[in-house]
Amino acid sequence: MNRKVLIDSPPKRIVSLVPSQTELLFYLGLGDQVVGRTKFCIHPVDQVKVVTKVGGTKQYHLDKIAELQPDLIIGNKEENDKAQIEALAELYPVWMSDIKNLTDAYEMIESIGSITNTADKALQLNKDIQSRFRQLASIPKDKKVAYFIWQKPYMVAATDTFIDHLLSQAGFINAFAHLERYPEIELEELVRLAPDLILLSSEPFPFKQKHLDFFQNECPNADVQLVDGELFSWYGNRLLHSAGYFLSLH
Repeated sequence: MNRKVLIDSPPKRIVSLVPSQTELLFYLGLGDQVVGRTKFCIHPVDQVKVVTKVGGTKQYHLDKIAELQPDLIIGNKEENDKAQIEALAELYPVWMSDIKNLTDAYEMIESIGSITNTADKALQLNKDIQSRFRQLASIPKDKKVAYFIWQKPYMVAATDTFIDHLLSQAGFINAFAHLERYPEIELEELVRLAPDLILLSSEPFPFKQKHLDFFQNECPNADVQLVDGELFSWYGNRLLHSAGYFLSLH
């Protein structure tokens, strides 16, 4: 957003508007400083329950945020609504991330560590994630995949997304690499592209067994799987579990 965010000291009252970054704050030992979250910030399950909900990732209750008197708000360019973020930035320090790949994720983790005086733990987290992703280096990229995030309209993750980057890290070739972001597609196009693997994400649309059966009928030669969307799209400490999960999909 081409602006500086200034804070006088490590924040003590943080509102997080991004589920994966909320979880990261708790991982870094900052749970007592997290005073506000979205309704989608569900991890860590046993600790976020006591944190005040301030709305969703796109629409916030500004009055609730005001009551919390935050000295830092953490958001993300893709997850959050620009107009509301700009409104919040008029009143509070608002720090934004923009995550397209693992390098961006590492920089976000390092930056939050620096801002919150937990730099050493953040640095160790990055080292641990990098170590686990190195296990994927020898995987042959020989499977064409379609990764669905929504149905009716059918939407997939294409290029210029964090999901696409992780698919590549996992050794997959995105069948929709010729498209950008999260395009709507027709089933006829899916059939024509004939992916080896069809992944149905658990979020944002919660695909179930009935959807798997439908896609399996449409593409009988494909391997259709329900997958944990958090491990493909959350860019905080949950990445510790992603590499091992990706290995299990091959």
